[in-house]
Amino acid sequence: MLTTVQARLEQASNPSDALFLQRYFKTGPGEYGEGDRFRGIRMPPLRALAREFRTLPLPEVERLLRSPFHEDRMLALLMLVLHFSKGAPPTQATVYQLYLRATAHINNWDLVDNSAPAIVGGYLYDKDRAPLYTLARSASLWERRIALVATFYFLRKGEFRDSLQLVELLLTDRHDLIHKAMGWVLREIGKRNQEAEEEFLRAQYRRLPRTTLRYAIERFPEPLRQAYLKGRV
Repeated sequence: MLTTVQARLEQASNPSDALFLQRYFKTGPGEYGEGDRFRGIRMPPLRALAREFRTLPLPEVERLLRSPFHEDRMLALLMLVLHFSKGAPPTQATVYQLYLRATAHINNWDLVDNSAPAIVGGYLYDKDRAPLYTLARSASLWERRIALVATFYFLRKGEFRDSLQLVELLLTDRHDLIHKAMGWVLREIGKRNQEAEEEFLRAQYRRLPRTTLRYAIERFPEPLRQAYLKGRV
């Protein structure tokens, strides 16, 4: 079945879109997506393929996840999310373990953001969450982002503690994609409980990277937003 999936991916390829996506996802020398290859397939067709081939066996999904093409890896991750969401606990454990041993191939922000909440957050929700802190201390940018973004699963359940602790742990991270993820996490907490977000901000906002702060407060009333930006809270 994997050869059929790969043939369908080749058929859906669009060279002009591939060039655009290579620029958009920063694949040039020294950029975070350096060397990645694109077929030029957008998300709606990939989601449709994931549903069509949702029964692809996990060993073959893992092979697809190790493809040099970005869209192949995205398709594999969308399939893993389906396997996880429909699976019994043993299947969920297998998907989670597969995911963690393949993080070298989950190597751009869209790949992380479309998979980490459902798989990593979903698996760890009722378990020891220590693996998140191990990921957050990783030298890998993508593992650190996985740790943060996985907690969106918890946020949707009204739990903020791990999200806030991970933001605090990563305050000195130097990568812009982590700064953006931290701000995104804080903003989402604020949508659900602004007081919880502000309690954290009042203690930490002077230490936050500027990008993180801007993302975190972008929905605040303008006078309050300016007060944070000017350090007058």
